[in-house]
Amino acid sequence: MSSRKGPSAADRQLIDHAQRHGFTVTAKQLATWRRSMLLPGNILGRGLGRGRGRTSRPAPESFDLVLGLASHAGTGKRPSDLALLLFAEGLPVPEMTVREAFRAAVAFTVPGEDDNPERDPEERLDRLGAHLSVGGQVVTLVPARARRIDERVARILREAASAWPPAELADLDHKPESASLTPEGATLTAYGATLNGSLSIDEIGIVLRALAPELPVNPIASLVETTGDIPDVAAQILNTDSALAFLPSGDVRDHLRHLAHTAPLGNLAAAWDAAQRVRTWALNLCERIETELEAGRPGEAFEEWLRGRQTMSGLAVLEALRDRRWSPSKGALSALVLLFQREQFDLLDGLVPGCQWHLLKTPGMLPPPIRDLLKDLIDQEPASTEPVTD
Repeated sequence: MSSRKGPSAADRQLIDHAQRHGFTVTAKQLATWRRSMLLPGNILGRGLGRGRGRTSRPAPESFDLVLGLASHAGTGKRPSDLALLLFAEGLPVPEMTVREAFRAAVAFTVPGEDDNPERDPEERLDRLGAHLSVGGQVVTLVPARARRIDERVARILREAASAWPPAELADLDHKPESASLTPEGATLTAYGATLNGSLSIDEIGIVLRALAPELPVNPIASLVETTGDIPDVAAQILNTDSALAFLPSGDVRDHLRHLAHTAPLGNLAAAWDAAQRVRTWALNLCERIETELEAGRPGEAFEEWLRGRQTMSGLAVLEALRDRRWSPSKGALSALVLLFQREQFDLLDGLVPGCQWHLLKTPGMLPPPIRDLLKDLIDQEPASTEPVTD
């Protein structure tokens, strides 16, 4: 520890180590990082005798941590941001500090209400509705950048007299005239899912259609909406409200916070990496298709945009564009959502043996990083449809 006489010998080792690597670190910064549980204390050694105190030395991991902290520290960086950034780099941040940073990322509240967990969810939604009626902020269904790309893609398809989806897929949409969704309705739906844990399959279908308004039909939305038409499957995965029965009930934020405290650190790291790679992939796709559209030569990006626009790939692009200002806490929240989704896929796999997970390999169905995260599910051998014979 430091004193009025200056840094301790142990702290001086860390300060000098940082300086040799081009960073300026002070004893005050070391103390701040220790108070924030980002840096372990020095290890006490033998006594010096005659009231002269004891020797100390830095913990072995402190040397790498000090360099990481010095490289990321700056104005506006919260301790939780630093913890997440260092964790993402594989540095030995104390486990409880990492978990608390992930938990703190689940800090969003429902607009227009006090987020009182004891309040009935329906009452909370009523309060949100009143808030929206007087001009409260609403969910952006399709960000402006995606909308501009959609409009240009639709124009090219019209000029080429080309239909998308192609007829063989369009014919799979059994509810092309489904109800539309206003921004206010989308906001209530989104927060209703947050508070209650799920939506009915009809509500999910309506949302999926609203997220791709330029396309006249949506076979993916129809696939969700007609789940109840398959009695054997419906009995296994739907409840009496036609919502997905395997999803946990209650506030989704509670489940995400539970994951922050219980998920293996390796899983948190893998999900964090996947979330960052999804964002990079999504923004890169936007740049590539915009380049093709500017040149008037639709190519690979144009095809990739079309194939994925109504699938989880398209949803990932919209989510990346909504978060124009990325922060470590947003990255942590995205990672927890991916882990939550993976948990639900595992539950579904147990409920419906032989799920056709291999279909997720279809080009455009999933962002490549999520496909990697689900590789063990996707690589399962598809269930045989051949009758068993003696």
